[in-house]
Amino acid sequence: MIGGLLKWAAAVVLGFLLGAGSALLVIGWGAQRSSVAAGAWTINTLAGSQSADIYTRAFVARVGLLALAQSETIYFQAAQDADGRPLTEGCRYELAGGPLPARWWSITLYAADNHLPRNEGDALSIDATSVRADEAGRWTAVVSAASPQDAENWISSDAAGEGFTLTLRLYNPTDAARNDPAQVPTPSLRMLGCGDAT
Repeated sequence: MIGGLLKWAAAVVLGFLLGAGSALLVIGWGAQRSSVAAGAWTINTLAGSQSADIYTRAFVARVGLLALAQSETIYFQAAQDADGRPLTEGCRYELAGGPLPARWWSITLYAADNHLPRNEGDALSIDATSVRADEAGRWTAVVSAASPQDAENWISSDAAGEGFTLTLRLYNPTDAARNDPAQVPTPSLRMLGCGDAT
């Protein structure tokens, strides 16, 4: 009797784990198949679209991205630097960009759990109105755990851990940006160094 109950309980647990695992894999696959690269950044072309399928909707719900309609906002995400290395708190990065095809933009750092890291840097994002740029609108920003002395623009990765991401939001993007996001001049993202080599 007890042996039969244990087998039944094991089968239920195994079934749950297999079902949940396969659901997460399918959700991730659904997000990847509709992704387009723009430099170090990717965009899910179905997020915020009326044609978003159930996999995209599930992915948006899982990562907490409150996707607005594409006429209002399009979202790019960077999880790796220009050389394909995952972003990590222990390294220092340079973002370099310029004018973007939107009324307003922002870049925000999220920890691996898709939440803002808990730190006291008060520098988790930059945006079109706060960034210090030159006369041509070109700017650079440093992403690092400690506040750099030589950077005008800083995003704090303190307490972000391994595998953090950067999200670029373009608010009221142009029709060209919505129709061909791969051509958006997204900021470059290169690693400057890690540990003491920053």
